[in-house]
Amino acid sequence: MSQRCDVCGKQPTFGNRVSRLGKGAQVRRVKARVPRRFSANIQSVRATVNGAPKRLKVCTSCIKAGKFERRVSL
Repeated sequence: MSQRCDVCGKQPTFGNRVSRLGKGAQVRRVKARVPRRFSANIQSVRATVNGAPKRLKVCTSCIKAGKFERRVSL
């Protein structure tokens, strides 16, 4: 399943999981770096596109900002 917002195009980004030696260690330092993936919070919503109802995958920041017209169900 695609992890991309249909409105703004937000998609997963990549970075590192950084594990550090704890507070009890004599010298605080980075112990290891492991690749990881940051997924966007994608939700499936029903919206109106060109006057027709359609199911879209939208990130929560676009839902909160109201960047698309939601389908009115009666």
